[in-house]
Amino acid sequence: MIEKIKILELVQGALEGTDKYLVNLKVTPDNRIYVDIDGDNGVNIDDCIELSRAVESQLDRDEEDFELNVSSAGADSPLKLTRQYVKNVGRDLEVVMFDGKEAEGTLENADDNGIVLRTRGTKKQAPETLHLAYSDIKTARVVLKF
Repeated sequence: MIEKIKILELVQGALEGTDKYLVNLKVTPDNRIYVDIDGDNGVNIDDCIELSRAVESQLDRDEEDFELNVSSAGADSPLKLTRQYVKNVGRDLEVVMFDGKEAEGTLENADDNGIVLRTRGTKKQAPETLHLAYSDIKTARVVLKF
């Protein structure tokens, strides 16, 4: 089995010096490798192809067969890293907390400690400014507007 740490080092080396970063890495027992990346200015198909080639060129299929899948963290994927929150300041988020509470609003700020979310309010509830620690957030997704 290909070691996850080896893939991690290859991905980080290939992304070094770019605005791209690793969001998720999974290596299954049957050598299926899944790499999700994001970027401060987004990710396009060419970024995924470039990373795939860089990683694949460092692995030997004759030594150990594998399947490599490189993709961008989708627009509907939950935010996982502080860097993703920072990138999305000014956008609307749907947030679910571990205690089951939900909130939707504009992401006003994000730092190493957590986020500031400004809700819109309703007829029954005034808008609020919520200060949420990352440790309290179960999932947060960008609200897509069409």
